[in-house]
Amino acid sequence: MKTLRRYLFREVVLSVSFATLAFVALFFFFDMVDELRVAGSAVRGYPLSTAMLYVLLRQPQHVYELLPITVLIGTIFVMTRLAQNSESTIMRTSGLGPWRALGEAALMGVVFVVATFAIGDYVAPASERAAEIVRARQFGPLSTGLTGAWLKEQQGDRSYAINVRALDADGLMRGIRIFGFDAQGHLALTARAAQGHFGDGGWDLATVQRNTFIQTATDQAQVERLSEDSWHWPTQITSSMVAASLLNPEKMATLDLFLYVRHLQANGQSAQRYEIELWHKVFYPLSCLVMVVLSLPFAYLHFRSGGMTAYVFGGVMAGISFFLLNSVFGFAGNLQNWSPWLSAAAPGMIYSVLSLAMFGWLVLRQ
Repeated sequence: MKTLRRYLFREVVLSVSFATLAFVALFFFFDMVDELRVAGSAVRGYPLSTAMLYVLLRQPQHVYELLPITVLIGTIFVMTRLAQNSESTIMRTSGLGPWRALGEAALMGVVFVVATFAIGDYVAPASERAAEIVRARQFGPLSTGLTGAWLKEQQGDRSYAINVRALDADGLMRGIRIFGFDAQGHLALTARAAQGHFGDGGWDLATVQRNTFIQTATDQAQVERLSEDSWHWPTQITSSMVAASLLNPEKMATLDLFLYVRHLQANGQSAQRYEIELWHKVFYPLSCLVMVVLSLPFAYLHFRSGGMTAYVFGGVMAGISFFLLNSVFGFAGNLQNWSPWLSAAAPGMIYSVLSLAMFGWLVLRQ
């Protein structure tokens, strides 16, 4: 049985690796064409080596996004080839029963789940940050929209609204505005800083203009204006939180998403979009297990001449429909305020039940 397991694992890994390499090469070509078009129209003298480095650094994110579908394509190809060559029949007569086959498929799926999680949670976020640094050094600081990122924080009886216009490649914030409000909601502080960086227990701001509103005994406000070269503002907002508000949530690590969701919830802000993405990050690697189980029934089919291609095409379409349903549930959950974990887990549960039902029907029919 160990020899059979090694044979199946080797065939599946080789097939999945080939499919992944083919898709990544295709996406690399498309990304390179887009990057050269942007470079040619926006920046003169944009080095080809820099463009290629930026595109290369973005490929781990494509691998993470493509791995479940390439797992499906690779495993379907192996299973149909085993069935066409009658190898699956020989394996069944050699002791590879339905439950043992399901266990072997689950074991293969777990391996791909771990690989997908590692790429999506460690490799892809690090490569995306490196890519943004390369991009920022060429095109300027990272920003979103016309006003940048807005954040909120509660400190005791005071609340703060913070605006960061852009984030430099070296983690330097630019165009910082801070608005502080007292317990009654009255404006108590405004501050503007040309730039700042993340220090110990707060932000170290430079070239600061502060306005402090002081309530007098006659219930009138006095404004105290200060101009300082530097000012330390204590805050729990970290660099990852600022980056989270400037980057797409799907490009963040699971822990960073979790901390950002907790920050939003603690400050009374809507976290529905980020909660759905957090649960999506949790359940997305498990889709590899779903894809392996979905491909297992193909080993129990009987192929006539020319029938293999149609079955493979049907399996690939089923996999594509899974990802479409995944996207639909994500958008619908955000619009309808569905439970975040249910929006992320429902497609996987539906397709797991369908694939297991198909597997059981084919086994009972044999």
